[in-house]
Amino acid sequence: MSHAPQIKIPATYLRGGTSKGVFFRLQDLPEAAQVPGPARDRLLQRVIGSPDPYAKQIDGMGGATSSTSKAVIIGPATVPGHDVDYLFGQVAIDSDFVDWSGNCGNLSAAVGPFAIAQGFIPPERLAQDGMCTVRIWQANIRKTIVAHVPISGGQVQETGDFELDGVTFAAAEVPIEFLDPAEEGEEGEEGSALFPTGQVVDTLDVPGVGRFQATFINAGIPTIFLNASELGYTGTELQEAINGDAHALARFETIRAHGALRMGLIKDLGEAARRQHTPKIAFVAPPASYTASSGKPVNAGEIDLLVRALSMGKLHHAMMGTAAVAIGTAAAVPGTLVNLAAGGGQREAVRFGHPSGTLRVGAQAALREGQWVVTKALMSRSARVLMEGWVRVPADVL
Repeated sequence: MSHAPQIKIPATYLRGGTSKGVFFRLQDLPEAAQVPGPARDRLLQRVIGSPDPYAKQIDGMGGATSSTSKAVIIGPATVPGHDVDYLFGQVAIDSDFVDWSGNCGNLSAAVGPFAIAQGFIPPERLAQDGMCTVRIWQANIRKTIVAHVPISGGQVQETGDFELDGVTFAAAEVPIEFLDPAEEGEEGEEGSALFPTGQVVDTLDVPGVGRFQATFINAGIPTIFLNASELGYTGTELQEAINGDAHALARFETIRAHGALRMGLIKDLGEAARRQHTPKIAFVAPPASYTASSGKPVNAGEIDLLVRALSMGKLHHAMMGTAAVAIGTAAAVPGTLVNLAAGGGQREAVRFGHPSGTLRVGAQAALREGQWVVTKALMSRSARVLMEGWVRVPADVL
């Protein structure tokens, strides 16, 4: 019996924010995987170690969480005024699919450093010391991200004293701007692109589950915000309080599916099972003191509100970067559930508490011709190369 050999593919394993993933240059992928389709999906699944009925991803690079089951493809810019194209794939852990429906805000912080290190940025753009601005075309959602990457000695600076809750060690700060982060509305659809129903607060009826106030927003990533109190929570919960409760997870998924339908993201409830990456679902509450998962105390006076968010069916250990954009944007619009939890009024930035600590995010929103628009959202992350070389996969995967 003959057996297929393994093939080697150049790759880099990077941490970006509170996520990590396998990064590829488009031109380094096997020809069949350089275009969207089943061959690309099968390759990335095999790299990450999915689908895995054991949900451990032992035979791959994944870490068996939504934060670590990720793949990124970087290629030359196809849109004028940009430096690179950035395509993100959320690889399902125990199910047979790759979700391409959204971005990863955390890994967005690693795209600029990777682009510089891999030669996508002309050398004359790199100062010996200072900052290099990288304009990124986020191909999943067709939006611009601007990363400000620190340079030291002519190389990407990775070490530093910037601390990010949810990441153990300090590193160099990478400020990121998400420009015009609201998703484009389709012609003839109800409401604005930012608020797909045209309202900042709606009532969501979920048969067999309940009736909830909800803010549906398309900023950074489609997100459903709920009030923690209506769900029976305080907003101070850590992962085990949610992820150890199978009934709670099933309830959240049912609410998420009905919310996706209400937002126009799916046409049938059954489609939600294969669209796990979007929309996100989160719940908010006014400030309260709690102890983060690291043991760090978070005092109510340090934060504007509490937010907990689920990703790929589980409570996130910190906060997704794209969901942070949604939080900052919703906080800037008076009357949303996020804004009300933060005390109401107009604001351009909030600091919120999440399971691992706190995070500050800013957004610039304005009311134009009766519709809310957001011009940019801003936050800081960090990034670091963990390993570089080649990944190996059996040749028969293609």
